[in-house]
Amino acid sequence: MPVVRWVEKRQFVGTDSTRHAIVISTPDVDNGTGVKPSDLLLLALGSCSAVDVVEILRKKRQALTGLLVRVEGEQDPDPPWAFRRITLTYEVRGRGLSRPAVEQAVALAEEKYCSVRATLDSRVAIQREIRIVEE
Repeated sequence: MPVVRWVEKRQFVGTDSTRHAIVISTPDVDNGTGVKPSDLLLLALGSCSAVDVVEILRKKRQALTGLLVRVEGEQDPDPPWAFRRITLTYEVRGRGLSRPAVEQAVALAEEKYCSVRATLDSRVAIQREIRIVEE
């Protein structure tokens, strides 16, 4: 089961169910190391869909050489600073990639397989952009 342990000041270590760890902290002068908690949500969404996009494109025998997912979140200006809009920009690199195959892989990843997206779907407006870069 995932756990979050306080280390010091406003710094924590989160450990997932497979014992992988990440440092989490607030973005202030006292905490130079760690990921901002709200950014973890954005990273979870981006990585959840990225894993599936890579797997789907491999199954489609696409010559994928790289994938970068940029995740931008727009939050409310007041507490609790909820995310209202998130944009995922997929930069897919490869040789002779099929645009329909890439678009289908992204759609399946986001709409069928990503548990983070499914959890956010009814609460947050999520948009996507796809850029294909020929290598």
